[in-house]
Amino acid sequence: MSVHSFIRQAPFTLCVTLLSIASALGVVPAHAQEIQLTAIDIALRPDATMCKRALAANSRLLKDYPQGFALDASHNPHITVLQRYVKTDDLNKVYEVARQVVVKEQPTHWKLLAFKYYYGKGEKTGLAGIVVKPSPDLLRLQKELIDALTPYSVPEGTSAAFITTPDEPNINRFTIEFVSSYIEKASGDKFNPHVTTGIGTIAYLDKLLAEPFKPFAFKPAEVCIYQLGDNGTARKKLKSLSN
Repeated sequence: MSVHSFIRQAPFTLCVTLLSIASALGVVPAHAQEIQLTAIDIALRPDATMCKRALAANSRLLKDYPQGFALDASHNPHITVLQRYVKTDDLNKVYEVARQVVVKEQPTHWKLLAFKYYYGKGEKTGLAGIVVKPSPDLLRLQKELIDALTPYSVPEGTSAAFITTPDEPNINRFTIEFVSSYIEKASGDKFNPHVTTGIGTIAYLDKLLAEPFKPFAFKPAEVCIYQLGDNGTARKKLKSLSN
């Protein structure tokens, strides 16, 4: 090899050597590391009026299907406005752009209307909830949040982006895929705002839907960003956007 050829290749040779040393030491270059994602839910935390109704419905569901989940501090009653995968390193940026939308819209001043039960049917069980009328305010809030988070959204994620526990170690495929397709399946005229109340058997849920439902008004108490768990549960409060 000529001296000139060696000089031209020296930077490349040095780079390969450094990478080999880093690999041997177990050090992975930053650009090669797997990007950590968080599955987030921007949601309205309802007031005591809605929470009381949701907890009562949850209690009934648990009697029918004890293997379901209880609404509690780690399964927060909430009304999802937007679900997204974002880079964990971008969370502070996401908090700020979302907060700006919330400050502009002031959702805690709104009055919302709950008007029926519903459930999403699985093979033997269904995920039940209380449906909220999709008011112009809610639709506008959702659209503004979608626009604000678009620069930070990641198209797909895995179960690693969610909260898991020893009692609930798995995230089902539907939940993982739903976050990816949330805008396509649950925004605009497909928006179905609701408070999830738990899991029940299909037979029980069919009887529940046949019961009369008296509509009631309530207000959002707070706007929060949660990290999602299985079945779209709001498992961990990451940030309040109302303060």
